[in-house]
Amino acid sequence: MTTHQQLASPIAPTWCPGCGDFGIWTAFKDAAVQEGWDNTNTVMVAGIGCHGHINNFVKLSSFEGLHGRPLPVAAGIKMANHKLNVFVFTGDGDALAEGGNHFIHAARRNQNLTVILHDNAIYGLTTGQTSPRSPKGFKSKSTPQGNIEEPLQPLSLALTAGATWLARGYAGDIPGLMDLIIRANAHPGFAVIQVLQPCVTFNQVYTHIFFQRNMYRLSKDHDVTSKTAAYAKLLEWGEKQIPIGIFYQVREPTYEEQIKQLAKRTLVSAGAPKRDISRVLKKFI
Repeated sequence: MTTHQQLASPIAPTWCPGCGDFGIWTAFKDAAVQEGWDNTNTVMVAGIGCHGHINNFVKLSSFEGLHGRPLPVAAGIKMANHKLNVFVFTGDGDALAEGGNHFIHAARRNQNLTVILHDNAIYGLTTGQTSPRSPKGFKSKSTPQGNIEEPLQPLSLALTAGATWLARGYAGDIPGLMDLIIRANAHPGFAVIQVLQPCVTFNQVYTHIFFQRNMYRLSKDHDVTSKTAAYAKLLEWGEKQIPIGIFYQVREPTYEEQIKQLAKRTLVSAGAPKRDISRVLKKFI
């Protein structure tokens, strides 16, 4: 039975007071306690950014990759031991700029991973540059006269690429976010949670107040099996028009299920035969 005490790290969080990362951190730990995730069954993988520090604040097996590269690392871990719960913590810059190619193809393959996308619409760790999620007209250190680009919509992109489970949550709603994390992990396939996670220091547009005033929950009538319905809701963004909840959920074969070598056992349990390659090496001496 996992406890909060077992998950406690000796390193205190260093995020700015009020940062949305605190809510994600708390929701994930609550989910781990409820579901019994521990070092025997769970791995956390993170990229570079403020989000990546979560590895330091949860006492679970973890790996922090290069900027934009948490998904290929997570894919390798999942294929080596597909029985593990593998969580990918990534930011809007990490996942959608440097890591955009990995994001698209992990969705296309329907790899059995849970992606928790910390979306603060800015590069926070490098102190406030425009990211692929920053709104048009946004003024920052890198766009002092205003951002001229349209923001990327990660869930629409993932849906187009082939993801089979898509949701949006809010870092200030810890019980709701905990529930989404549990549901995403239970889904066999590529699951993405876009977490609206305000950067209180460098983004004064997408604040906690902004989201609390403009969010609404998807109705029970929303058809989660319909791509058309999902696209329609994902296109909404603005005053009183930011839906949260599960947009899309279908069951398709996962990448790992289609690898015949994984049908009976994990790769890590198969071991590797020892071979004497001394004769080959002598050819190069």
